[in-house]
Amino acid sequence: MQKLREKLYRYRMKYSDRMFDAFNIIFMCILALVFIWPLWFVVIAAVSDPIQVNIGNVLLWPKGFTIDSFIETLKYSLIWSGYGNTIFYTVVGTCLNIVMTVCAAYPLSRSDFMARKFVFYLLLITMYFGGGLIPTYMVVRNLGLVNTRWAMIIPGACSVYNVIITRTYFRTSIPESLFEAATLDGANSFQYLTKIVLPLSKPILAVIALYYAVGHWNDYYTALIYLRDNDLLPLQSVLRDLLLSNKILGEQGGFNMSEEVERRRLLALTMRYSTIIISTLPVLVIYPFVQKYFVKGVMIGSVKE
Repeated sequence: MQKLREKLYRYRMKYSDRMFDAFNIIFMCILALVFIWPLWFVVIAAVSDPIQVNIGNVLLWPKGFTIDSFIETLKYSLIWSGYGNTIFYTVVGTCLNIVMTVCAAYPLSRSDFMARKFVFYLLLITMYFGGGLIPTYMVVRNLGLVNTRWAMIIPGACSVYNVIITRTYFRTSIPESLFEAATLDGANSFQYLTKIVLPLSKPILAVIALYYAVGHWNDYYTALIYLRDNDLLPLQSVLRDLLLSNKILGEQGGFNMSEEVERRRLLALTMRYSTIIISTLPVLVIYPFVQKYFVKGVMIGSVKE
């Protein structure tokens, strides 16, 4: 009788597990469809005939394959300067961000740094209380950074959130015995940081580098505030202006419009999708190469002390 009860219990557990797994699979499929279909639609709409897109015939597959939207978008002269500016802001800004983050996180991770708690609490305050847009703009203006490339880099040179993640990684993943061994071998703190800590911290460095790089790549709001020269605008700001000009072109339509103007008005609809692809493609290409570090770094850096 006892064995029969155990068999029934195991059967019920297996049945409930199967039902739970089936529910999870169905839910995740629906969730994946919700996220994947808009991305897929952007791709097929960008390479479809603008007329087919305008009348709503493009749903799952491209119709009337064409790359005219990409050609017209790339003819925009500021696209190339925007690409160059964004690459500069992303590369230089990310390098500066990593240096500043490591320089802030490493002392806070050391137990022999007496003021670490006080400094840590000061950094936490800046996460929840900021000076606001106008005081920040006045500081940047007084520093002479307005309408310069450094206005896109220096004001956001360090993120407290990333400092906390990096600090936690240093404290939980780098054994204290390594510091003692390095000290016995005659290494100072700078040598210990550069030759031992940083080589062992590639996962978390990849994580914060990805965070910073994506932030720089997608940043357009900072350019709206501090930049006036079109030659300094990042790619996202250039694409924003392009989309606004397409919108204006589309609103100029009427019943007596010429065939060329009508063609360009319809083409402007698909140019919106091509600009999305142009702006996001580099990040999508780079992400798979740092994905393994990203997952590992997030899991290790999130361990509580």
